[in-house]
Amino acid sequence: MLMHLGVAAGAPLGRLTVGGRFPGRLPPAWRALALVQVALLATMAGAVLARAGIGAAPLAPLFWPALALTLLSLAANAASPSRPERLLWTPVLFLMAATALGVGLS
Repeated sequence: MLMHLGVAAGAPLGRLTVGGRFPGRLPPAWRALALVQVALLATMAGAVLARAGIGAAPLAPLFWPALALTLLSLAANAASPSRPERLLWTPVLFLMAATALGVGLS
């Protein structure tokens, strides 16, 4: 979430997101979408925490959709044309998916 907040604030991290389409700062519309991504990630984290019994219970039904979206994001980032994006987000998303799956199966 911090990376997306940075992108939204204008940090030149475009090579680490949206397939590296924008190597520096993202255009304004894409920066606004980074804030949507922050909200989505926060909701997904809340769903995993709820499933684990330590978060807001109303988010628990979103657990499996959150895991599915994490797996889709893992596949998309693993296939990204941006090498820096692949190297950063593939392992992060793999760990997110593995952790969420562990929560889901426990």
